[in-house]
Amino acid sequence: MDLITLKNLEKTYYLGEIDVPVLKGVSLTIAKGEMVALMGASGSGKTTLMNILGCLDHPTGGEYWLDGQEISSLTPNERAVVRTDKLGFVFQSFNLLARTTALNNVIMPLDYSLRRPTPHEAIAQAKALLRRVDLGNRLDHEPSQMSGGQQQRVAISRSLVNNPAILLADEPTGNLDSHTSVEILRMFQELNEEGITVILVTHDSKVASYAHRTIRITDGLIEDDGKSANGTSRIILPKSAFESSHASPRKSNGDGAAALSRSAESQAVATVECVPASTSSTALAVAKSDAAPQIVAKTTLVESCEEDEVIPAWKLAAATHLPPTLLTALNALRRNKMRSVLTTLGVIIGVSAVIAMTEIGAGSSAMLQSTIATMGANTLMIQAGSARTGGVSMGAETAITLSPQDCDEIMKQCPAIAAAASVVRMRGSVVYNGRNCTPMNLMGSSPMYLEVRDWTNMDEGEMFNDGDVKNANKVCVIGATVKKNLFDEDESPVGKDIRIANVTFRVVGVLAKKGANMMGWDQDDIIIAPWTTVKFRVSVSSMNTMNLSAAAAAADAVNTIENLYPAADSLYPSQSTTETANTPQIVRFVNVDQIFAKAISAEHVSIAVDQVSELLRERHRCPKSGDDDDFNIRDMAELSRMLSSTTNVMSGLLLIVALISLVVGGVGIMNIMLVSVTERTREIGLRMAVGARSYHILRQFLVEAVVLCLFGGAIGVVVGRIASIVVRYFMQWPTAISIPAIVASVAVSASVGVIFGFYPAWKASRLDPIEALRYE
Repeated sequence: MDLITLKNLEKTYYLGEIDVPVLKGVSLTIAKGEMVALMGASGSGKTTLMNILGCLDHPTGGEYWLDGQEISSLTPNERAVVRTDKLGFVFQSFNLLARTTALNNVIMPLDYSLRRPTPHEAIAQAKALLRRVDLGNRLDHEPSQMSGGQQQRVAISRSLVNNPAILLADEPTGNLDSHTSVEILRMFQELNEEGITVILVTHDSKVASYAHRTIRITDGLIEDDGKSANGTSRIILPKSAFESSHASPRKSNGDGAAALSRSAESQAVATVECVPASTSSTALAVAKSDAAPQIVAKTTLVESCEEDEVIPAWKLAAATHLPPTLLTALNALRRNKMRSVLTTLGVIIGVSAVIAMTEIGAGSSAMLQSTIATMGANTLMIQAGSARTGGVSMGAETAITLSPQDCDEIMKQCPAIAAAASVVRMRGSVVYNGRNCTPMNLMGSSPMYLEVRDWTNMDEGEMFNDGDVKNANKVCVIGATVKKNLFDEDESPVGKDIRIANVTFRVVGVLAKKGANMMGWDQDDIIIAPWTTVKFRVSVSSMNTMNLSAAAAAADAVNTIENLYPAADSLYPSQSTTETANTPQIVRFVNVDQIFAKAISAEHVSIAVDQVSELLRERHRCPKSGDDDDFNIRDMAELSRMLSSTTNVMSGLLLIVALISLVVGGVGIMNIMLVSVTERTREIGLRMAVGARSYHILRQFLVEAVVLCLFGGAIGVVVGRIASIVVRYFMQWPTAISIPAIVASVAVSASVGVIFGFYPAWKASRLDPIEALRYE
C-alpha cells in the first residue's frame, strides 16, 4: 500500500515580481516500509520536496496524499497535527535546544502530542530511546557538552519519541565524520527494518547507497527513480565501514560513545539483501535468515530500557500537575536567568513604588482618621448664634440662645444622638502651691462630656457626677498637661485643692492623655468642672460675655439719648459679690455657650444634624427656612471629608506616578520579549516542526511574559514593604499595610504581562516553520 502519493506537485517561490519555480510537476509514490533517498545537487529542489513531504511547507499546485489524506489543502495547524502524529525529523544541524538536557530535548515533542503520555511514561520512553543509541550515561548533558555524533543521536531519539510512521532526515551526516556517519546510517537501516519508512535527503551517493531506493532530482524534476523493474534492488554496503563500525570491543571515538556496539552485532555482514518495500518486517527477517548475525530487532521501548533510576518527587509532581505550556515557559526562563531577572526590574520598581506609596498614603489616612477620632469623628458642636448691636454682628456664641433644657430635649427627642452635654467656657489662671498656668481649655460641663468626646479613660481618680453638677460643687478633673505644669512628676493631683480665678476647686481625677488634635492644639491642656459651678460660683465672665458687655457699653456710649432718662435707684440694696457667689439664685433663663452632642455613628451624623436643627428651630421659634437660625451646628465630618479629600488627591498622584513606572516596566518586558522571539526564532521553528501549533507558541510566550510579571510583582511587593518599613523607621512617617494594594499589584502585574506580552507572543505564533528553521 502506498503511504505517500504525489501528483504533479509544483512549488513556486515569489520574490517580489520574480517567480522562482522550484518543483515543476513531481509525481511519485512511496510505500510503507521503504527506505528512500532523495538525491540531487544543491538547488535541485530536494529539500523543498522534503519540506512538503514533512508538512512544513505546502505546494503551489498538485496533490499530496499521505496515508490516504490530502495534505496540500490543510491549514498550518492541521499540518502540525500531521507532523506530531505521523512524522519525525532529523535535521542536518541537529537543532537541539541549547541549555537543555538530552532527556528534555527528547521529551519535547511529547508536549504537543495528541496522545501525550503521563510524565513518568514520557521520561521512561525518552530514557529508553537514549539508551538505545548508547547515550544512557548522557541523559543530563546539554548539547554543548556532547560531540556532533552524540547530538545527532539525540536528534534521532527525539524524532522517534512519538512513534512516527515516517522518518525524514535532511543531510543527516553532513556535519559528521565518516565513522560516525556510518553508525548513523546503520541506525536508519535498523529503524527501517522495524517498519519505519525512512526518507533521506542527500547529495552524497555513498549515503544514498544505504537506501533501498534512490530518487534523483534535477531542476525540480525527477530525473531517475532507482527502483528495479521487479521492485527489488541489491545495495552493496561498504564492508570496511561496517568492520570499523562494529568491531568489538573498541574504544570510544571522538564523539564520546560507540553506537550500536552490541554482542549480536559484533560481526557485521558485507552485503544486505533488500526486498520490495511492501514486504513486512516479519518477511524481511525471514528473507535475511540466511545471512550472518543480523541486527537484533528491538522490542518495545520500555522493555528495552534498563531499570530507571528514581525520579525526584518534586520533578514528577511538577510534571504531573503543571500544564506542559507552563513547564516549557518556566524551563525557557530558567535557561536565561540573568535576562529574566533584568527583564523584571521595571515591574519590580513599578510594583514596589505602588506598594510603598499606597502604604504611605494609607498610613497618612489612618493617622488622619485617628486624629479626627480623638476630636470626635461623629461629634456635633452646637453653638449659640451671633448677637447684633447697632447693626453689627458680634460673632458666634454672642447671642444668649442655648439653654441646658435644649440639651435635655436633644437627648430625649433626637434618636440619632447618643449623648449630649452642655458646655460653659471661661478664661482664667490656675494656681497651686506657688505654680500657675492658664489652660487652653477651661470649661464647665457634665459627666457626659467625656462620653461625647470618647474620653472615658482616666489616669487617676474619677469623673465628677451629676450630683456635683446639680449642687454646683467645686470639684474638677484636669488634663495631663495641667498636671505637668502644676504638680511634681511623682505627685498625685487627686484630692489636692487648686484655685481657679480665686475659687478653690478640689481635683477628683486626671484625664487620660489624648495628645494634639489635627490643628496642633494640645487637648490635654484642659480643666473640666461642673457647668453650674463655673456659671454661678466662678466670678470670671466668659470671653463671649465680656465681648457682649463691651459691645453693650459701646452701644450705650453711642446712643446717648438713653441717658436722658436715667433709671431710678433700686429700693433694695444689691448683694455683694461674695453673697452672690455663696447663694446663687436660679434666674428665669440660664444660658450655656455650647452643646456637644455625639451621633450614634459617623454614618448618622447628617441625620443627627437634621434632627437637632428641627428641634431647636421649634424650641426657639425660628423660621423653617433655616436662614435665620439663632444657632450653628458644626460637625467633624466636613473637616474629615476635606482633609481626606486632600490626602486622597496626594495619594492618587503618587499612585499615578508609580503606575507610570509600572507601565514603563511593561514596555520593557515587551521589548525584551520581542528580542527573545528574534533570538529564539530557530527554537520556535523547531517546536513547530515537531508538532507545535500556533496556539502552543502563543501560550508559551504569553505565559513567559505573565510569569515574568508575576515574579517581578512578587519581588516588588517585598521591596515595597521593605521600603515602607524603612520610611516609617527612619523618617517617622506613618505607614499601614494595604492588602488591597498588594492584591491589585499582583493583578496589575499579570495584566501587564498579558497586555504587553501578547504582541510578541502573537508574532512568534505567526512565524513560518521553514523560515524560522533557516533563520540565522
